[in-house]
Amino acid sequence: MPIGGAKKGDGSVQLNEFPKFDLNGNVALVTGAARGLGHAISLALAHAGADVALGLRDVKTGGELAKEIESMGQRTLPLQMDMTRLDQIVSAVNRTVEHFGHLDILINNAGVGPENPGENVREEDFDLTVAVNLKGTFFASQAAGRVMIHQQRGCIVNMSSQAGFVGLPTESVYCMTKAAIAHLTKCLAIEWGKYGVRVNAIAPTFIRTPGTEQALADSTFRADVIERIAGLHRIGEPMDVAGAVVFLSSPAASLITGHTILVDGGWTAR
Repeated sequence: MPIGGAKKGDGSVQLNEFPKFDLNGNVALVTGAARGLGHAISLALAHAGADVALGLRDVKTGGELAKEIESMGQRTLPLQMDMTRLDQIVSAVNRTVEHFGHLDILINNAGVGPENPGENVREEDFDLTVAVNLKGTFFASQAAGRVMIHQQRGCIVNMSSQAGFVGLPTESVYCMTKAAIAHLTKCLAIEWGKYGVRVNAIAPTFIRTPGTEQALADSTFRADVIERIAGLHRIGEPMDVAGAVVFLSSPAASLITGHTILVDGGWTAR
């Protein structure tokens, strides 16, 4: 029987609608869009057909990315969006809706992770990590969620991490926030599902970005990471994560909510 087929009463085959992975007509807002994962995710969403609002800690850094998206034939809007500033979070969501007319997808990508052994963690580093990774994610979700509840549709993808599922030395606070994001994802999915709003998360392994460049330059550390990525034994690339984001944002994932997809090459499978 053909893929997607279902037998009718007379025994003939009725083809069902195939999964759709394109995002044509959708508007997405990506936080932390300037570089690394945010940059790749923004381009991947545009490639899939979405118009993309760029949430930027410094709006002046978004020019080149905006040009790349426009060269794909998609509209874009760079926005000032420091994730430690609730006023900027709310303003960015509101401006997205005012500019495009709706907001279909929120990607909570912005995050920080100062490293320090637990006994040496400074209060200012603790506060910043919680403010960006957890508080910022919650209130961006809240602002977008209010819009999506009114629309009776929408999709939120949060950025967790494999660090939310395993212990990593010197990253206790970061690990804590990423574990919390995975659980927050479940809570919001349950609350907002009745409004047609799906909430999921991505949990990447070490990805080759400007933020991991220095650590991965250490050959001993890099070899250990590759060994721990037990299934595939390679460092992840930003588009590995972006592919999962596009999938979760697409109609093909219409029955997936409250879930965190580990994009970790098999690290946590051990």
